Amino acid sequence: MIESLWWQLENVRAFLAMGGPVMWIIVAVAAAIGFLITERHWYLLRNFPEDVRACRKTWQQLSQHQENLARHIRTALVSETRIRLNRSLPLIKTLVAVCPLLGLLGTVTGMIQVFDVVASLGTGNARAMASGISRATLPTMAGMVVALPGLYFCLQLEHQVKRSVDQLSDQLRFP
Repeated sequence: MIESLWWQLENVRAFLAMGGPVMWIIVAVAAAIGFLITERHWYLLRNFPEDVRACRKTWQQLSQHQENLARHIRTALVSETRIRLNRSLPLIKTLVAVCPLLGLLGTVTGMIQVFDVVASLGTGNARAMASGISRATLPTMAGMVVALPGLYFCLQLEHQVKRSVDQLSDQLRFP
């Protein structure tokens, strides 16, 4: 079993090495996206219900006071909650947008390798040219493979945030 795992890890390392140094950057960005998305889901499942309870408790204590003041406090409570929910989403969106650009960077570096081969050996060495073309296409694929699920989960989180804020806003109504 350990041998099989070691063999699989070696295959992954070889795949990343075939794509050049940009592949390692794409893997690091993918890990960061995964961590941030997991953290946001964890917050929504574990910490956000506590925040909602605290907002409702604060609201129940204040709703019996002046209506004008209560409206401002309600707006502040909903805004603070929205800010906490959206905390990492801009960073996730930025990292997702960077992934295809990193793939393009890998394409450019791979094509530079192809042009180096053509310049030094001519067009007769197809094997050397194919290596550069392979190095050019792997990062492009990897960038898209990371970006598409990242975009999906980011949009899913945005939808959950909007729904949660709307629900909180509905719960903080005047009696």
